Amino acid sequence: MDIERFDELLDWLRAHGRIGAQERPRMAVLAGGVSNRTVLLERQSGEAWVLKQALEKLRVQADWFSDPARILREALGLRELAKLAPTGTITPLIFEDEPVHVLAMAAVPKPHENWKTMLLAGNIEVAHVRQFAELLGTVHRRSHEARAELAAKFEDRRFFESLRLEPYYAYSAERVPDAARFLNALIEATRARRLALVHGDYSPKNVLVHAGRLVLLDHEVIHWGDPAFDLGFALTHLLSKAHHLPARRAAFAAAAGVFWKDYAAALGDVPWGAVLERFVVRHALGCLLARVAGRSPLEYLTSDERKRQQEAAIELMGKTPERVQELVETFTLRLA
Repeated sequence: MDIERFDELLDWLRAHGRIGAQERPRMAVLAGGVSNRTVLLERQSGEAWVLKQALEKLRVQADWFSDPARILREALGLRELAKLAPTGTITPLIFEDEPVHVLAMAAVPKPHENWKTMLLAGNIEVAHVRQFAELLGTVHRRSHEARAELAAKFEDRRFFESLRLEPYYAYSAERVPDAARFLNALIEATRARRLALVHGDYSPKNVLVHAGRLVLLDHEVIHWGDPAFDLGFALTHLLSKAHHLPARRAAFAAAAGVFWKDYAAALGDVPWGAVLERFVVRHALGCLLARVAGRSPLEYLTSDERKRQQEAAIELMGKTPERVQELVETFTLRLA
């Protein structure tokens, strides 16, 4: 069953009692994701769902495969994040269906806007950056506090391996020999650090802004692991946009600093907090390179920007900053 074929989807929903036998909801394909088919379904009652169906082969140029059973991991993530994250930041799960690798969740109310789109237009609001930081810090702190329950639930990290470590770090290490030693060491350190619930795809593209509030989406890579990955991944998006939009470079650099500061405040006094920053810097450098040399390069960077970002990341890997602020300043200065 292909949910983007609406006749098939409608027959399947009726056969499984998800909608009424005579009900004819409005349906539309949602674009943007590479790992799922996604459909917006609006019922006659006014209720709206987003249905996702995990793909085995991702929609990118390079060959990239991942078990579509990860849709069950996303459903688990939706249930647990609803308990951990600030109120209203996680969409409610409606249902999941393992045989066809589909889940449905409540649609974010309209009007809303994708945060990545806003940022690429140069629209940087400090309130959004602070919410982004607070959300992540809260999830990391609360999950660590609930580790006796959550660590076992999210111990399986195969989707993180197939969707992040291999296509980002390992693939980039093969393509960029000058970075291989750094990236291979980062892979091993990441596998060894198991401290909190890690979203694994903490990116502005996975955030919708509704009524001034951020709502987080796409949880299929969630696992128990190294929280520094989420931070490095998120900082990469802010720094890459600083690179791409030189007129807003200072504003994006400032946003990166606010993000780190507010995250640390939300994280609070956890045992591993004192050593977190140096791992965050390493993940940021790994992701800065991976988003230009890995299997999923940032589509908005030009070929010249990708080349310049690769050179900057490799240079900083050779003399790695110890502090996030130092990384931000050094990276942006290197671009100038």
